[in-house]
Amino acid sequence: MWYLYLSEPPFGYFPRHVALFVGIASALLLARDVKVSEKIDILTEGMGRSGVMMIVLIYLMAGGFQGGAAAIGGKSSVINLCLHYIPVRFLVPGVFLMCCFISTSIGTSMGTIAAMAPVAIGVAEGAGLNPAIVCAAVIGGSYFGDNLSIISDTTIAAAEGCGSQMKDKFCMNFFIALPAAIASIIFYAVAGGVGGGNIEAGAYDIFQILPYLVVLASALMGINVVIVLFIGILMTFVVGLLQGTAGFFDIAMAVGDGMADMFSISIVAILVSGIIALVRYYGGIEWMIDTITKHMKNRKQAEYGIGFLSGILSAALVNNTIAIIVSCPIAKEIGSKFKIAPKRLASLVDIFACAFLAVMPHDGGMLITSEMAKISPLSIFPYSVYPFFLVIAACVTIQIGLLRTAEEKQD
Repeated sequence: MWYLYLSEPPFGYFPRHVALFVGIASALLLARDVKVSEKIDILTEGMGRSGVMMIVLIYLMAGGFQGGAAAIGGKSSVINLCLHYIPVRFLVPGVFLMCCFISTSIGTSMGTIAAMAPVAIGVAEGAGLNPAIVCAAVIGGSYFGDNLSIISDTTIAAAEGCGSQMKDKFCMNFFIALPAAIASIIFYAVAGGVGGGNIEAGAYDIFQILPYLVVLASALMGINVVIVLFIGILMTFVVGLLQGTAGFFDIAMAVGDGMADMFSISIVAILVSGIIALVRYYGGIEWMIDTITKHMKNRKQAEYGIGFLSGILSAALVNNTIAIIVSCPIAKEIGSKFKIAPKRLASLVDIFACAFLAVMPHDGGMLITSEMAKISPLSIFPYSVYPFFLVIAACVTIQIGLLRTAEEKQD
């Protein structure tokens, strides 16, 4: 096909901001009996909602923290720490575990894949392992943290969008993701083969990893995520200056660059929220909810509907964060109707959005790893077991009614 000869993936040739402006223009043409000025007021009010601005603030601070932590050597220390303790005889499950830890620490699947894929594929070649299964382990482990980390954009979007506390959403996800991760480790230990090589790792410094640990611990204590990220950014300055790994202005520049990396997704969140405000004004949200829920008889069916809506949107949009941003308002409406807790809603939209996208052959992680390993994305698919185990674990909790709050059990 023609797009195989392009230097970039075809989805990169039509910027999502432009696509959203096309959507806005289409929305403004509807309801001709309403003045355009009134429609624009509705659009901008939706864009400037306090909840949206909170998401943007958290995005910017999370990006700043990631940039500052990388500048002082924290990101490389996390990677090298994992490389030092990878199981020698079981390289594939070891790679999966490393990617789980790294992605949870740094909060990005693509960052983890970019850092670990060259190492893991090199290990696969040196040890005579199947590169497809190694690539699948990298992708699965990377999405483990993307779905779980409290500094991940998907976690932030899901928690804030559904009105959940970050700590509550983390705990809900953890008890679903853990069995899926254990099942994946067992699969990779059995199917991955026994490697005969070793991994060369660079030096690591526990002191440089400290900001990540403080951020994770503070978030689990229930401290407001904005305060948590502010503490994390402050700690990158303290650690960097005390160790002399980076100067004050070097860290400041890195924090600024990290924030700049979040500008795109922040603008997307603002524009999507504006479109949703117009759709809601036109009655589209109510229509969509009625269409989705008219065959829902109980909470179980509602949870399946919310999950698969988020997953299908993620696969279609090739972006789990945008799918979550779009899904959350609908999930909240359905959740209020069937008395589903916000943390459960946040967990469902995040899990299904990440799991569905992780197995798409056109996903960025699949394209990067397959290109590095010189194999087809379709050869990786049979070994991408973690996303399937994650969906199965989530469906088990839906079917049996696990992880419900005391209030939910009374309904």
